[in-house]
Amino acid sequence: MKSKIVALSRNQDFKDLINEKKITNKYVTIFFGKLKNKNFKNLNISFVTKKKIGNAVKRNKIKRRLKNIINLAVKKISVKFEYSYLVIAKPTMLNNDYTNIKETLFQDLKKIK
Repeated sequence: MKSKIVALSRNQDFKDLINEKKITNKYVTIFFGKLKNKNFKNLNISFVTKKKIGNAVKRNKIKRRLKNIINLAVKKISVKFEYSYLVIAKPTMLNNDYTNIKETLFQDLKKIK
């Protein structure tokens, strides 16, 4: 099933998700919860990298990696479309191997019920 990944746009959506459930590992923190007026055919997910991590090139590299991993996760494992997600990257993502990050995120996405 081909799904459209849509970023969160409203400030209130970000505030609501931060008050919901979360899963943390050494690479990212994932906040997830149900939002009102959500289209269940689209996957609502946003990626956040803080300025402390590095310059714009490094932050964009992290976002590209995360988007690629989420696209693979939608195809290979069952990601819950009724939830909206907020993924906040940690500085450890820069220095680690892509496959390690992917496996860790897959495990965390499987835990979400």
